[in-house]
Amino acid sequence: MHDIGEQPSNQVLFEELAKCDPAIAAALRAEPSQDEPLPHGGVVMYCTAWCPDCKRARAWLRSHNIPYTEVDIDANPKAAAQVRQWANGNQTTPTFDIDGRIVVDFNEDQLRELLKIR
Repeated sequence: MHDIGEQPSNQVLFEELAKCDPAIAAALRAEPSQDEPLPHGGVVMYCTAWCPDCKRARAWLRSHNIPYTEVDIDANPKAAAQVRQWANGNQTTPTFDIDGRIVVDFNEDQLRELLKIR
């Protein structure tokens, strides 16, 4: 437990979580593959299977008939690192790459604007 003004960095939190769960430790140690590039072009949604906002975003995209590519950051350390870079060190999901324009979190107004949805 920490006071709000004394929160540890994400790296410290990840290290503590890794002590509790070997799977997390393995994921944190895994080097992102440089062989396989992350998808780009169109709508790419970086997400997790368990995230409530990711579930809402999937439904929203489907309701607007918007094709998208989904990247699970729990299964892809390179994608997780990319999301942390875009989100100032946070692993925020969903994060969208829409033809090179990044939207961190499920922001319907910003998505509507970029996707030209009225």
